Amino acid sequence: MHRCSIITTRWLKPFYDELYRRLREEEVLHADETVLQVLDEPGKKAESKSYMWLYRTGRDSKTPIVLFDYQASRAKENPQKFLNGYQGYLHVDGYAAYESIQNVELAGCWAHARRKFDEALKALKGAPTDAGRTTVAKKGLNFCNRLFAIERKMKDKTPEERLEIRKNDSQPVLDAFLIWLKEQKEVVAPKTATGTAISYTLKQWPKLRTFMKDSRIEIDNNRAELSIKPFVIGRKAWLFAVSTRGATSSAIA
Repeated sequence: MHRCSIITTRWLKPFYDELYRRLREEEVLHADETVLQVLDEPGKKAESKSYMWLYRTGRDSKTPIVLFDYQASRAKENPQKFLNGYQGYLHVDGYAAYESIQNVELAGCWAHARRKFDEALKALKGAPTDAGRTTVAKKGLNFCNRLFAIERKMKDKTPEERLEIRKNDSQPVLDAFLIWLKEQKEVVAPKTATGTAISYTLKQWPKLRTFMKDSRIEIDNNRAELSIKPFVIGRKAWLFAVSTRGATSSAIA
């Protein structure tokens, strides 16, 4: 394993560094992170959580790039450091650490907002009859589904056509959804699953609207989640990294 780490660092890191340079020249990126266990992490117990961060280019990039970055924590300083000097849009989930990055406009993930309403609806199905909250959760989910349905129609459209369709079709849905969310916030208990979905969507709203500004921005961060999935699946087999050097080499490889 030690020999593999040396080979990885010596031969692959120059390629990684060049891809890293090119990545930061892009105008649209995606980011995500997942847990990693490192047994010999200085100052931490073996069972502590470390993190593998992922950064990748957007759908319209001429040179698709996906990079992993191993870090000992989930602190905001990690994306700040990795994206130092980058200017552009960044697709993210609701994690607050990304909000501290300078010169970056965050694009929220509608898949996460939709998931909150879907979870609320599923939770209500297993609870005593509550037609009112079920109707609210279902309506919130339907608003999200309408936005995704519009995006599916734009699969083969040009960037200009995508933006025009969003202005004509998506904007009215967003306007109606925001009014509805504010109304429901006043009547739905905040600590219920439905109330959590409403509060989450309202809190994320400025980022969730970013996709309306530029046709290159996607409605969700699924591109990053799909890119990090191979690492997550692999982790189920090899379980952990022994050392920080091995974890770094894993990221580079």
